[in-house]
Amino acid sequence: MYIGSTDNRGLHHLIYEIVDNSIDEALAGFCTRIEVTLHQDGSASVADNGRGIPVDIMKDQGKPALEVVMTKLHAGGKFGGGGYKVSGGLHGVGLSVVNALSERLQVTVMRHGKQHYQEYRRGAPVAPLKVVGKADTTGTYIRFWPDPEVFEELGFHWDIVSHRLRELAFLNKGLTILLRDERIDLDYTFYFEGGISAFVKYLNRDKGWVNLRPLHVEREIDGNTVEVALQYNQGFTENVLAFANDINTVEGGSHVTGFRSALTSVLNKYARKINLMREQDP
Repeated sequence: MYIGSTDNRGLHHLIYEIVDNSIDEALAGFCTRIEVTLHQDGSASVADNGRGIPVDIMKDQGKPALEVVMTKLHAGGKFGGGGYKVSGGLHGVGLSVVNALSERLQVTVMRHGKQHYQEYRRGAPVAPLKVVGKADTTGTYIRFWPDPEVFEELGFHWDIVSHRLRELAFLNKGLTILLRDERIDLDYTFYFEGGISAFVKYLNRDKGWVNLRPLHVEREIDGNTVEVALQYNQGFTENVLAFANDINTVEGGSHVTGFRSALTSVLNKYARKINLMREQDP
């Protein structure tokens, strides 16, 4: 099961998969805004101002690239091998999985100065892709209705969706993510120029800061970007959040082990330098 389950967790994962597709556009430098809407009829939609999913005919498939991406597993990156950078989605299968698990899905792509539209029912196209108007901008809009024959419960929760979108906004500094809930007439915009430094301050907002400004380090080595932000508070427990490809690695990993080891080594070295520790101390 690509989304993990058919319960409430799997239901919300549908939104995350489409959002991850938009996050990829942001990471590639082509998207600055993502809008997520929870509609009154139980559907959800995600819109972005990225390049728009390609709509040209794929010669080897005989179909528009959009239809291939929406209906074929492992269709690949939207723009060649380097199309997907580091987002945590299903990398070429996410959209097709959401489509297959939706009773109905609509997609509108703004590309090449035109609006391209196609509708699907349980993963199958209702009609061929068609041009429905002109477009002054670029981007992709996807609205879907989860299939009641698949999911044990329907109904998206504001708290669950907002938690993930806030997290993504912190992890992708400078990206604007708007969440709107038509059912309760509520909307909220997430935008954090400070990135994970702002994330750390947010997590410590009620715990009493020791160092006002979080310590922040960012390096790129062999094409891999590593970013760390830490801030001490007046509590007695630690809270270490680690992410890989925008996904919270709750069980840790080599990146967490390496961080802990390096931090301990640096603190011990400094403590010995100012005579807070003896050389023979462990």
